[in-house]
Parts: sequence; structure tokens; C-alpha cells
Amino acid sequence: MRVLIVKLSSLGDVVQTMPVVHDIRQAFPQAQIDWVVEEAFAPLVQEVSGVQRVLPIAQRRWRKSWFAAPTRLERAAFDKLLHAQTYDAVIDFQGLVKSAWVARGARLTAKGFRATYANASEACGYEWPVRWMLDRLLPMPRRIHAVARYRLLAALALGYAVEGANIYPLVPLPPGVRLSERYGVVLAHGTTRADNEWPEAHWIALGRQLIAQGHTVELPQAGAAELARVQRIAQALGPQARVWPALSLAQVAQRMAACAAVIGVDSGLSHLAVALDAPHVQIFSQPRAWRAGPVGCAYQVALGGQAAPSVPEVWTAWLAVQQAYAQAHPGAGTRLDPAQAQTPGLAGALA
Repeated sequence: MRVLIVKLSSLGDVVQTMPVVHDIRQAFPQAQIDWVVEEAFAPLVQEVSGVQRVLPIAQRRWRKSWFAAPTRLERAAFDKLLHAQTYDAVIDFQGLVKSAWVARGARLTAKGFRATYANASEACGYEWPVRWMLDRLLPMPRRIHAVARYRLLAALALGYAVEGANIYPLVPLPPGVRLSERYGVVLAHGTTRADNEWPEAHWIALGRQLIAQGHTVELPQAGAAELARVQRIAQALGPQARVWPALSLAQVAQRMAACAAVIGVDSGLSHLAVALDAPHVQIFSQPRAWRAGPVGCAYQVALGGQAAPSVPEVWTAWLAVQQAYAQAHPGAGTRLDPAQAQTPGLAGALA
């Protein structure tokens, strides 16, 4: 069986679709899985075990110059790549017109089909014209967590039952990296939505408490605005704060996998922390935790909702996460024990 996943964006949604790959391979061990995704996220999807081909698409960039000659050439090259293989099942996990067009363009085997959602679910993206664009429409509950929605869609399309916890087959760390070789605690502050942001002063106050606890503070950044923010935070925190250079998503995943824990806003990097099984506090400024927050893991918690939580609330959640991780991993406390962390070897390996 050959299956094509169509999930183009955004980062958090792409990450939350990854358990589908594990589910399909559990139900059909010989399945060959390809994935169409926006070009910016392609390097990360290439790190997903079980994905054979990653087909990068550049719809976001193409929209700016749809009819320009270079864009037409790139679109033709993508179509050639898409048509190089026939599929038994093409599953559109996005449920939008732009993704349905991609699914329609894929070639099918004689008994192949294209599937997507039959209806919208609360707080989930969906555009009704897809009902007329694809040939197999599968009903969804009105209220369902995003990961559960993706897993259910694949199960209904391919005829198996959803079982067990969410398993993310993401393997970004090079072989041989030891658990004790750890960076500090990542503050995943960046978000594309202003209403998801947590105040800069809060990050500084939280960072000081983490440093007092013995941790270093890791500050990822992408773009000029985030770089300026982390430079201000690092200046306030001193030498125990480290600003990351500009990195690809695959490199960010490597560094995050080597970190002790992550505290972040509702963003792609926070969802990536969940996929990496990192101890994690996810800060919500909107009532979305039921749909997008971590589930089923005592050392991954969502906080806030109607309003952003305070620094003391986040700190209390962080202490609970530390305790839950220690209980879940008896004898493996090096991950959250700054006294036993050894960062130089890993810093060189991932630089």
C-alpha cells in the first residue's frame, strides 16, 4: 500500500499529524508513505521515521508571483514530482481548498481514493468546498483534539482502529548522543500570533528563577524581531542565557531534543517539544488547550486559557513537571538535574 499525506502547514499542525505515520505503519507494516508539505517544514518531516518521500511545495511563496516564469517552472517541477508515483490512498489532513487541490492532483491506482473531512470540527480549520473536490468524505466529531482528529481521519480512511497513546516517530538526534549531554531549559517565546505572546518581562523573571535553580536558559530565534527580543532577554539574564543562531527546523529539533525541558507559548516549537517527549509547560493565552495542548503525559502540561498565566503560575507548573518527570523516569534524573548535565560535547556535535 502506498499512501500520500497532504498536510502543508503550519508547523504545529504538521507536528501534530506525525502520529498518523506511526499508526499507519502499525496497521500496515509494509505501507510506503509520502508527504506533501510546505518547503519550510520539509527538512523536519524528513526526520520522521516511516516517511519515504517528502514532496516540498511552495504555495506560500508562489502566491506572491503565481504567473511569473520562475514560479511556473517550480510548479511544473512539483507536478512532475507528484505524478511520479500512483497512490492507493491520498489523505488531505488540512481540509482546505489549497490542500484539496494538491490531493486532486495526485495520481491514483485503479482502486485508489482521495479522502478528507466530511464536516468541520470546533476550532479546527475546514472549508466546505472540499466536499465537492475529493471523493471520500469522513465524518468527524464536532469537538475533538487536533491529534485525535488526524488519527481518526487516517483510521477511517484506511480501515483500522485508533489505539494507544500518541506516538511521534520523530528522530532528530544523531546516534551516540548521551542523555547526560544536555543543554538547559528552552524558552520557546516565538509565535506568529501576537495574541499568543507572553510578556517579555515574564520571560526575564522566569529565566532568573530557572538560573537560580541551576539551569542555563536556551533562547531560539527566527527573524529580526525574535532576535532583538532574545538579545534583550539574554542581556537581562547574563551569561547563563544562550541565544541560538539562525537554524533550520531540523537543527532546532536536534537542539531541542538535547535540552532538559521546554517552556513555551502555544506555538509550533511547543508542539515540537511534545513530539520530542520533553518535559514541557505550554502557555496558552486563549481557550485552545483542549484542542491543541499536550495530552496523556504527566510531565507535559497546558496552562492558562481565557488569559495568559502569571509567572508564579508557570513556575508552580514547572515544579510539578519536574516532579512528574522524576516519577516517570526513576534513576534517570540527569535530564532535569543541572548538577549532572554535561553540555560541551553536545554543543560541539550540534554546532
